[in-house]
Amino acid sequence: MKFNEEKLSKLRRADEHFDECYGKSGTPSRIDFENKAIAWYYGEILRNKRKELKITQRQLAEKIGKKREYIALLEKGETDMQLSTFFNIVTALGLRFDLSASASAGTEW
Repeated sequence: MKFNEEKLSKLRRADEHFDECYGKSGTPSRIDFENKAIAWYYGEILRNKRKELKITQRQLAEKIGKKREYIALLEKGETDMQLSTFFNIVTALGLRFDLSASASAGTEW
């Protein structure tokens, strides 16, 4: 496949876009963005697993002693959760969380 080098040279890199929209790496605004992105990422993992198991948000909430609305917020990455809640959800969904140094990015699902 042949690429048009001129067009490629005009494309912005993702880090340039993030710098412009969210601030340079290490700035408070960029750190806030990255934290929200991580929360969304883990929410997606939990939501996808819950759906794979054909469990409703309400059923999951009942299993861990929380409200359905709380599960919805977690799945959208719109709220933080306590570590104990995270482990309760992981257990309820039959997932495994591994903090070993050899695991990629500290997680192994």
